[in-house]
Amino acid sequence: MSELVTGDAVVLGLRPAKLPSRALALAIDLAVVGAMFVLVSIGLAFATASLDDAAFAAVSVAAFLLVLVGGPIAVETLSHGRSPGKLACGLRVVRDDGGPIRFRHALVRGAMGVVEILMTLGVVACIASLVSARGRRLGDVFAGTLVVRERVPAGRAVAVPPPPPWLVGRFAGLDLSAVPDSLWLAVRQYLTRMHQLDAQVGRSMAERLAGELAERTGVPVPAGVPAGAYLAAVVNERQARDARKVFAAARDGAARGGFEGSAGQPVGRAPVKGAGAWVPVAAVPSAEAVGAGAPVPPAGTDDGQVPPAPTGFAPPA
Repeated sequence: MSELVTGDAVVLGLRPAKLPSRALALAIDLAVVGAMFVLVSIGLAFATASLDDAAFAAVSVAAFLLVLVGGPIAVETLSHGRSPGKLACGLRVVRDDGGPIRFRHALVRGAMGVVEILMTLGVVACIASLVSARGRRLGDVFAGTLVVRERVPAGRAVAVPPPPPWLVGRFAGLDLSAVPDSLWLAVRQYLTRMHQLDAQVGRSMAERLAGELAERTGVPVPAGVPAGAYLAAVVNERQARDARKVFAAARDGAARGGFEGSAGQPVGRAPVKGAGAWVPVAAVPSAEAVGAGAPVPPAGTDDGQVPPAPTGFAPPA
């Protein structure tokens, strides 16, 4: 099954890094590499004091290539695209398909970096990054890589959005018993992050997940229903069924005057699985209310049913 996380825990579809953040990361990397080069040069000056000029020049060139070129290549290869500057700025170098970079990718980026960064003081790299739609410099183009923003703000990790009102209850007869937990997790991850994904990547991911879900349920995706809306509606149906089970158990407990083995608990209270506490039966929302994202119905209603309200769900284009 295709997951949202591939390769070395690289999240697909993160937005490409912009030029300011990349420039800051590059400045940090150059400062670190420059400091290392100065230290190595001082050490070599003392170690090669007895050598002639030709030998000293050869050692200096070797140190330049080893520290300023070989060092960044080795760091990016071993860290899978996270140099000190990129790590500080929350950036990462990945392949075009979202996987971790290898030695050959880091080698091409490092070799091109000598030309477009060191020899031209970063002018060529800046121009190429501004011209590119995804902010790639020449080294990224030739290596087939992309610098992305690895950190996602915590406030944007929201709950699963509800489906459009016209899809609520449409999949009530769907058999969900064959859907594995790993697929449910992948669908939930997509729905909670779909607005953070690149439009093209998000659309292809939604179609792939919808195809896998339809294969597990044995019912194809209805014609004219967007893949993102279909995923949200099926997850909504599963949540409604789970809520229906909890609501039925709560009503049975209220009818019996309390649950057996719950000494000391007030009558009319029921345990909710995973809540870690007892809650009033009247406060347990109905399955339809939970599935549609409606507020909890007030105590004393006949059946706790709340019609689904417009949600404003809009799957990515």
